[in-house]
Amino acid sequence: MHEDAARTAARWIATASDVPVHHAVVVLGSGWAGAQPAIGEPTWVVPSADVPGFLDPVAPGHAGRIASVPLRTDHGATARVLVISGRTHLYEGHGARAVVHGVRTAAAAGARTCVLTNANGSLWPQWPTGTGVLVADHLDLAAASPVTGGTFVDLTDCWSARLRAVARSRDIALVEGTYAMLRGPEYQTTAELRALRALGAHVVGMSSVLEAIAARSAGMEVLGLSVVTTNELDDDGNRLAVTDPESVVAAAAQAATGLGSTIHGVLAATLLAPEPALPEEVR
Repeated sequence: MHEDAARTAARWIATASDVPVHHAVVVLGSGWAGAQPAIGEPTWVVPSADVPGFLDPVAPGHAGRIASVPLRTDHGATARVLVISGRTHLYEGHGARAVVHGVRTAAAAGARTCVLTNANGSLWPQWPTGTGVLVADHLDLAAASPVTGGTFVDLTDCWSARLRAVARSRDIALVEGTYAMLRGPEYQTTAELRALRALGAHVVGMSSVLEAIAARSAGMEVLGLSVVTTNELDDDGNRLAVTDPESVVAAAAQAATGLGSTIHGVLAATLLAPEPALPEEVR
């Protein structure tokens, strides 16, 4: 059923945008709308809720629009990127299928690269507000999955090491860490934050993981880019501050433009790249 919904939305986008294939999707999370101009100038923009199966986002800092962006690659080709500004969260109560509908639609539209962005609370005081974090692994603590039945998905390489390496080559300030997803919408208690750090989490948030699972299930390569918007604990495990939703959005927005340029660089380097030539002895 969800495959049919994704295909219907993908056909709608192809017809409305006059773009038959999109090669990548970028999902812009809380406060990330300002990254759009750095990725590229869209030729088509529509409110998200106009597209079949999409819902208006309710979280602060989610723009609620979908755009088709042409992107000139480093190899001289022109790729098409579907930019989804704003997402549906699990805590909104629509279920996991609604959360991952955008990613599945992009896969049905031809995308093989998926970039997921979000804002986070950092459990590591060494990472100040505004730090860009490449998601290297995750903890799914949301008690939900977008895949059902006998659909087994190996998540060993869920977050692409190749794409992370390209991102680091373009932005040496990026760090890497493990992202813990909880359902929300409540923020965590101090005890929960301490437990998350003990489990190996570096940052915590309420999104992206279910989308990454759906993307990998569809055969997409996934890059996760998260920005630190609050520092939750000090070195001794003491709470540093009470989390304020408006401050989260403001901190993400301040970092979004620069990190948008990083996303552009990764996509320009990797989309539609020519296959490496075979050694002469195996031709």
